[in-house]
Amino acid sequence: MAPFKKILIANRGEIALRVLRACQAMNIRTVAVHSTVDRNLKHVGMADESVCIGPAPAGQSYLNVPAIIAAMEVTDAEAVHPGYGFLAENADFAERVEESGFTFIGPRAQTIRLMGDKVSAIKAMREAGVPCVPGSNGPLDGDEARSVRLADEIGFPVLIKAAAGGGGRGMRVVDEPDDLIKSISLTRQEAKSGFGDDTVYMEKYLTNPRHVEIQVLADVNGSAVHLGERDCSMQRRHQKVIEEAPAPGISSDQREKIGKVCTDACRRIGYRGAGTFEFLYENGEFYFIEMNTRIQVEHPVTECVTGLDLIRAQILAAAGEPLPFEQSDVTISGHSIECRINAEDPEKFIPQPGQVDSFHAPGGPGIRVDSHIYDGYRIPPNYDSMICKLIAHGETRDAAIARMRVALDEMVLGGVVNNIPLHQRLIRDSGFIKGGTNIHYLEKLLKD
Repeated sequence: MAPFKKILIANRGEIALRVLRACQAMNIRTVAVHSTVDRNLKHVGMADESVCIGPAPAGQSYLNVPAIIAAMEVTDAEAVHPGYGFLAENADFAERVEESGFTFIGPRAQTIRLMGDKVSAIKAMREAGVPCVPGSNGPLDGDEARSVRLADEIGFPVLIKAAAGGGGRGMRVVDEPDDLIKSISLTRQEAKSGFGDDTVYMEKYLTNPRHVEIQVLADVNGSAVHLGERDCSMQRRHQKVIEEAPAPGISSDQREKIGKVCTDACRRIGYRGAGTFEFLYENGEFYFIEMNTRIQVEHPVTECVTGLDLIRAQILAAAGEPLPFEQSDVTISGHSIECRINAEDPEKFIPQPGQVDSFHAPGGPGIRVDSHIYDGYRIPPNYDSMICKLIAHGETRDAAIARMRVALDEMVLGGVVNNIPLHQRLIRDSGFIKGGTNIHYLEKLLKD
């Protein structure tokens, strides 16, 4: 018996299609909500029902909470899946959904709120025994002398971060003591303008870290498992470009140790569903930076190496179902790599919306393509430029790289400028092939 009769998908693009596929496999009816410009999206045509919730601007459609709640009411949907982005980590939305008598497929509102504020998240993780970056252990106040003292104790360079920030926004590196107070003030102003919250905090700026994250699943009964780690260090301006699982150079002992820390933390905070603990990794040590209380863009690489369906797991957890397996049942098999294909200039990184004249998805053993585009599809200028995720899985990392190289060369995407040439370059780059590059590697490579 299906856990829900009908689920509303409150998102667009490839993740909306991914959720729809999971629902169909579980015999769950679907409702697709869409903006006026998105009426021709693939999942809208495939859903059992569709509702237009507003014009193209996200603030009037995909972020329009009353419209989404109304769509749930008129279609008799029982639950809503928010995907990633938009309202996926909006605690107020999750709360409104539950108060309206529906189920939010994700953590409880109080958990999203706890982990959405970087200061409260770090405090909660410290209390749970999760290793964190040395820092102010709380927000910075107006006491300039205290801020200077904290920075001296932590040691320069330091990082000033907005508590409500995310996606690489709301951060400023301070190399010299003379720049500290001005940097705090500027970051506070940007945080107020960008997030409506001027709370900032300070932490040590690690110079050569990797970005390694742990995927977890938890149910309402207090059971939690981890599904290994992903390396997301190949990034530009804090935006991930290539992700892989498992992370090169991480031993099984390290994986089990940090994984247990994360699952213990899940039980402590009463976590429900899928989530990701993001860490900076340097000199063999993990340092917690944030938790994403949603499905990740890069979840397919974990699915490939574990054989598990994370969207299905999210739906079952939201329905109150117990985890159908234990930690000892989780195995990591082979290696998987994901390239984010964007409609953007591969050198200047400027979005390039337009009409897709031709699209050929590569295939063959170990190749997966998650995309909503098709021949004749017009990419609107209103949303994120990612239009496809290309995933390669192999028995070894070398095999996965080889398959990705072939897949990128086979892929056809005509009519729009895209970043396939960048990925073709990166997948052949000696530093990437060696593995273990830090989060600054790509930006330095692009400057050469």
